[in-house]
Amino acid sequence: MCPIAQNIRAALAASFWIAVALAVAAGPVWAVPRESHEEKEANLKQQATGGLFHKWTFDKDPIKSIPGGFVPLSSGAGVSAMWSVEADETAPSVPNVVGGASLCEDRACFRLLIAQGLEYEYPDLAMRMRSADGAGGVGGIVFALRDAQNFYAALVDLGAKRAEVIRVIEGVPTVLGQAAVTLKPIDWHSLRVQRNTIVSKDFIETFVDGVLVLSIEDQMLGTGQVGMALQGKTSLFFDTLHAVPLFSHRPLSAPAAY
Repeated sequence: MCPIAQNIRAALAASFWIAVALAVAAGPVWAVPRESHEEKEANLKQQATGGLFHKWTFDKDPIKSIPGGFVPLSSGAGVSAMWSVEADETAPSVPNVVGGASLCEDRACFRLLIAQGLEYEYPDLAMRMRSADGAGGVGGIVFALRDAQNFYAALVDLGAKRAEVIRVIEGVPTVLGQAAVTLKPIDWHSLRVQRNTIVSKDFIETFVDGVLVLSIEDQMLGTGQVGMALQGKTSLFFDTLHAVPLFSHRPLSAPAAY
C-alpha cells in the first residue's frame, strides 16, 4: 500500500474512534425522543380525554327522557320506537339504563338510537343488555351507519339464544352470519363488536358474554356512526355503552403490488 493510502486510512480510523468516544461521552442518542414517566402519563390522559374513548352510563340523564347526545332513527315501516332513560337498581352502572320498546311486527324493521357526532371506521364497541320482560328480546349494536337505511347491526335474540350480523343496504337487510349462543345464567348479558382490518380484508367479530361467536368478512360499508338497535317487536334495556377506534389495526400503507 502506498504511503498516501496508508495516511488516508489512518485518518479515517482516527476520525471513527473520535466519533465513538464523543457519542459515549454524550450518552445514548434516540431516533425518537424518550418520554419521561410524567410526560407519558400526561400524553395518555390527553388521549383518554381527547374524544377517542367514549363511555355512556346514562346515570346523569333525566328519567323518561332520550339520553343526551343520542337521536332515534327508524328503518322499515311502522311507528317509531319508544326510547327513554329508566331507573334500574340491577344496572351494571347504577342507577340508570336506557329502555327501548318497538311495536313493529316485521323483522325487517329496525329501531335505532344513534350517538351523535361520532364516526368510526374500525370500532371496538361493547355494552350490556337485558330482556325487559324476562322472556326475550332482539337487539344489539349498530355501526358503520350512513343513514337509517344503510348500516351494520350485531344482534342477539335472547329468547332464541342466537346471534346475527346483519347488513342493511337501502333498507333491505341481509344476514351475513348467525350462530347459536350459550347465554350465562345472568340478567345482564354483554355484547361486543370489533371491526378489524388485515391487509385488504375487513372482519366483523362478535362476542356474546365474552365468547367469540361470529367472525365475518365484509367491507361493503365503511366509516359510520354507532349506537343501539332493536329488531321487530321487542323490548330491551341497555347500559354502559363503550366505543373506541381500533387505530392499531389500521394499515400504515397500501400493500405491495406483488
